[in-house]
Amino acid sequence: MADQDLKKLAVLIRRDREQLLSRWREQVCQLPSARHLDEPTLTDHVPNLLEELARALDSWTDETIAEALQAGSPPAHGLQRLQDGYDIAEVVAEYNILRGCVHDLAEANGVILSGKPFHILNRVLDGAIGLAVETYATGRALEVQHRREEYLAFVAHDLRTPLNAIALAARVLELTLPAQSGNSTGSRMINTLHRNVRQLESLVGKVLEENSNLQTEIGIKLERRSFDLWPLVEALIHDLRPVAGTASTTLINMVPDDLVVFADAGLLKRIFQNLIANAIAYTPRGEIRIGAQEHAADDTIECWVSDNGSGIASDDLDTVFEKGEGDPGRDGSTGLGLAIVKTFVEAHNGTVKAESEVALGTTIRFTLPGRTQASTPR
Repeated sequence: MADQDLKKLAVLIRRDREQLLSRWREQVCQLPSARHLDEPTLTDHVPNLLEELARALDSWTDETIAEALQAGSPPAHGLQRLQDGYDIAEVVAEYNILRGCVHDLAEANGVILSGKPFHILNRVLDGAIGLAVETYATGRALEVQHRREEYLAFVAHDLRTPLNAIALAARVLELTLPAQSGNSTGSRMINTLHRNVRQLESLVGKVLEENSNLQTEIGIKLERRSFDLWPLVEALIHDLRPVAGTASTTLINMVPDDLVVFADAGLLKRIFQNLIANAIAYTPRGEIRIGAQEHAADDTIECWVSDNGSGIASDDLDTVFEKGEGDPGRDGSTGLGLAIVKTFVEAHNGTVKAESEVALGTTIRFTLPGRTQASTPR
């Protein structure tokens, strides 16, 4: 009787496959992460899994089931569900929903799911769950690890600019203070400052070196608020003036003093910091203008950092925001500065672009959505 039930259930699964899938999709769509998926993405490998189940029922051995699953689609499905935004409980749930649908199909057609049929059904579905969850969990762990490493690399890169400013400020103090004996308190303090800056620069360099080949996207949580942009830019100019002064470069704040933006202040500061520091590096003698204006028609704020430095070749404009696209002609260039800018601007649902002519200068423009746009779900 058990062998007959095996064959009968295999026939039922093949014959009523579309109805079975329809009932399964109806229930799976109640899972939070499944609600936004179209039918092909939602269904994914389940038709193949049902065929694997039918084949196992037709001619069953444990080895056949294991080989079919290992060479089949559950591992790829686990990675697909990671991309679809599922959590691990939802991955397990959709397989168990399929188990329930097969149970209902068998019961409606007088097939008793006990003994061999019951064992095969559970062996196939439990094996699929195990393979899908394993690949899902491995993918999630790698994703978290890469995001942490990339975030650390971004922070380390951002530390370079204030470290340079501190080192230059210490050097200015050393040159301007009256000459004193080597044992003076002032000299010891300046030497201590230099030593600690060098240590920090070494640590930052190691982090950047170890994370130079990162390829994943960083996950960013924004904390938007309304604030005046002019003071933020003015404070950055004050902090970066020692670096600019060494290059004989003038920094000019052209932001209207009444312009209010709705953004993450910390990330926006880092955007401007990277753009200004980058402009200083390519404008040894000249001026850098930092500006912004509101576009009421489309509720956006356009910001820019413009210099009259060496410029960027037209062939390189399309890749300047890509990770790892550092300038081979500039010592210490990692290609992370503009990649950070792009990542943080896009986290605000903004856009960024570069305009440049060799020997005439470069302007980097980026947009930020206004408060109405930023508050609209996307």
